[in-house]
Amino acid sequence: MGLGKHLKDPDSTNNDKQGGGNVFTWEEIQRHTNKNDQWLVIDRKVYNITNWTKRHPGGIRVISHYAGQDATEAFTAFHPDSTFVRKFLKPLLVGELSASEPCHDHDKSATIVQDFRNLRDHAEKEGLFQAKPLFFCLHLGHILLLEVLALLLLWTCETNWTSTLLCCVILATSQSQAGWLQHDFGHLSVFKKSRWNHLLQKFTIGHIKGASACWWNHRHFQHHAKPNVIRKDPDINMLHMFVLGDTQPVEYGIKKLKYLPYNHQHKYFFFVFFHIQNLKTMFSHRLWEDVAWWITFQIRYFLCYVPFFGFLGSVLLLSGVRFLESHWFVWVTQMSHISKDIEYDNHQDWLTMQLNSTCNIEQSAFNDWFSGHLNFQVEHHLFPTMPRHNFHRIAPMVRALCKKHGLSYEVKTLGQGFADVVRSLKKSGNLWLDAYLHK
Repeated sequence: MGLGKHLKDPDSTNNDKQGGGNVFTWEEIQRHTNKNDQWLVIDRKVYNITNWTKRHPGGIRVISHYAGQDATEAFTAFHPDSTFVRKFLKPLLVGELSASEPCHDHDKSATIVQDFRNLRDHAEKEGLFQAKPLFFCLHLGHILLLEVLALLLLWTCETNWTSTLLCCVILATSQSQAGWLQHDFGHLSVFKKSRWNHLLQKFTIGHIKGASACWWNHRHFQHHAKPNVIRKDPDINMLHMFVLGDTQPVEYGIKKLKYLPYNHQHKYFFFVFFHIQNLKTMFSHRLWEDVAWWITFQIRYFLCYVPFFGFLGSVLLLSGVRFLESHWFVWVTQMSHISKDIEYDNHQDWLTMQLNSTCNIEQSAFNDWFSGHLNFQVEHHLFPTMPRHNFHRIAPMVRALCKKHGLSYEVKTLGQGFADVVRSLKKSGNLWLDAYLHK
């Protein structure tokens, strides 16, 4: 959903009459799912979001993914200040669910939904959504220190292969850690005021990393809203480079689609490089504010490194940094998702959907730092606005809730997570090959 940008408070004087006394069944609501006619439900209230989708600060797609469905849990998960956001829902109100209708669509478990809501209420009372400013200040400080260290290395040592490779590793580390920090700001989990989160995210991802905040947010919010859901989660839309899960490879095989030799995808996965799409999106969608931040990164980077390497050498150094950073990012994010269920939308409740598509990596000081606390992927997906330093506190409660309802709560070692990436790609590639040759 992602309502978090600066929005003027709507005039609510005429909104209380919106919706009248209209009541609807789920069957009626589920007819409104096409691009030009979209309804959804939040806390039994029915909203027509057709015209709002284009204005939605979190992006047109993330809110559209819940057309015809109950979006209460997603709405709560994405909006820290729901009272403020509800003011913008009032003009969209068209009625409410009939009293004879259940609160949730598609036979979702009311018990699981209520127990998870109780857990969230408990977490809020325990202050687990309150950020520690010192934690994030220290994290930003260590990123800036790494940037300075890379320059000092070149300043004090002779520029050779050893110092260049070491500089490349230091910069890739800085860039990766900056990626985790901008991720915190993007989820509005650091400051109470959304505008400060947005500003610091743009500084971190734009100036420190040279990437687009809008590109990241509009993709990432969809991933959280419908993780591992085919046609809704952009993280599994691999632009025909890979086929994932058990369903997509068979579909490609039956249709005789062979953009690449997918039975070898577990081998060429090691050459992944995602920054090209980022640049393409910035310019094709005319994200000029993001382009301006990207330009400040380019100016700073080349001013710092052209004196040591020249222009071409600096470009090659940056390419090396991007290659290492891309791998760091992709392996960390995919080790918690790619081996889990990848299917079409099954309309599951929030807790079940997130658990079926995510898993955790064992906690340790190194794993916490290396992954930006995304080794607590389950907790992060359940509570995306929770500051990451509190994931370890909510984790035992999540495990207890899963045990109560017989839901799988999977935890792997870091090595197992990496190995499962390769195994999953190989399995999916073989499924594609079998369908391609025999179906």
